[in-house]
Amino acid sequence: MAVEFIFVDRDTVSLLPASVQDYIGEDHLARFVVEIVSQLDLREVVGHYTGRGSKPWPPSMMVSLLF
Repeated sequence: MAVEFIFVDRDTVSLLPASVQDYIGEDHLARFVVEIVSQLDLREVVGHYTGRGSKPWPPSMMVSLLF
């Protein structure tokens, strides 16, 4: 059974600043971390989700937070 993760949208427009991307500069370490984690193979981690309970946060988001 496929697990549906909570959608992480870093480009959603909000009141101030205009989007989440406006909080950090182009050369900020957070952008580097997100880029590196997006290249990781997390299929093994995703495979352990059972689909029970509330929608989980994507493993890529959680790994980014750990870094």
